[in-house]
Amino acid sequence: MTETKIMLDDIQAIKSIDRMNMCGIQLKFPDNAEDAIKRAETLRIPKSLKIGKYIIHYRQPEKILILGMGGSAIGGELLRGWLKKYSPIPIEVNHDYHLPAYADANTLVVAVSYSGNTEETLSGFVEAVSRKCMVVGISSGGVLEKFCQSLRVPFLKLPGGMPPRIALPYLFFPLVLILKKFGIASKMNETREALLVLRQLREEIKPEIPTSQNPSKQLASQLYGGIPIIYGFREYDGVAMRIKTQFNENAKIPAKYEAFPELNHNETVGWEGPKKLTKLFNVILLRDPSEPPEIRTRIEITKKLALKRKAGKILEIYPRGKTTLAKMLSTIYIGDSASIYLAILYGIDPTPVEIVNKIKHELKKKIDVTTPLSQQVKAFLKK
Repeated sequence: MTETKIMLDDIQAIKSIDRMNMCGIQLKFPDNAEDAIKRAETLRIPKSLKIGKYIIHYRQPEKILILGMGGSAIGGELLRGWLKKYSPIPIEVNHDYHLPAYADANTLVVAVSYSGNTEETLSGFVEAVSRKCMVVGISSGGVLEKFCQSLRVPFLKLPGGMPPRIALPYLFFPLVLILKKFGIASKMNETREALLVLRQLREEIKPEIPTSQNPSKQLASQLYGGIPIIYGFREYDGVAMRIKTQFNENAKIPAKYEAFPELNHNETVGWEGPKKLTKLFNVILLRDPSEPPEIRTRIEITKKLALKRKAGKILEIYPRGKTTLAKMLSTIYIGDSASIYLAILYGIDPTPVEIVNKIKHELKKKIDVTTPLSQQVKAFLKK
């Protein structure tokens, strides 16, 4: 632990490993959130849109579907978790090439691809247009921007040049504003406190703050040498997913996440395995002072009967703020930063994701999805 503290408190050592300045980019989270809100406020939603011989009517939807993959999808997952208790309209996230059968003219479809070239999202976009869904596009450019321009579909252009996972503020807050434009405004006032809490938390987790006072550095130090498992619940389900993927992409280590109460019906049994295996896993429990009593009881019983006997370590993250959104985003901010500091401890530059790029390159050699998609758009326009 002492050696990890020394490394994380050595600013020059951090800079020598974090060559692309992921730490610095991460610190802009609150600023990017504010900028994302301002950009989204300029988006105009038409009352109707004529595409070919079809007319798409934009009105309050009966269903909401967010299209996205990887870092571009997490905004939708967080939106779904945040508004699950408040929205009378179902919100789902589509991680696939094709839309569910229920997507129709009463469905708001928001296609989110930071690069604008995610093939699954582009495929879903074309399908949504063909079904006369109320479609909105969000990207920093790419093919998605071209599709939206050619069809005159409402489109929000984001600033480019960031890894998609760092662009989370631009991939979440516009979704909030879009729902507000469609008259789904429940709990939207929570964004103000969330921004304030994020700015306050930034002063605690930045590299200049020593490990003894830095919650993200402390978490990274405790996780060093083990495999993280993140346990969330309800609105913290998407938060757990986000933190898990950050350990994957930033620290380049395996990680997993699960959620209460479901994990008590399957996941918990896994802790009966040999301790030589289970001790490799460090459990992060996402807690909340206001967590429901039934969830608190499950967490404590699980700690007592399973985790304390078998897990390598049991760690807990408590949120900041009073509103649900502030709590969700502050937990993410602590976890995201911890994943970067953990990469530093392993001597790994957190920014590159070489295996993801290699997979995309190999897929590109097998099939160029943008060509048939472009043909579909052109064919649709001729109908």
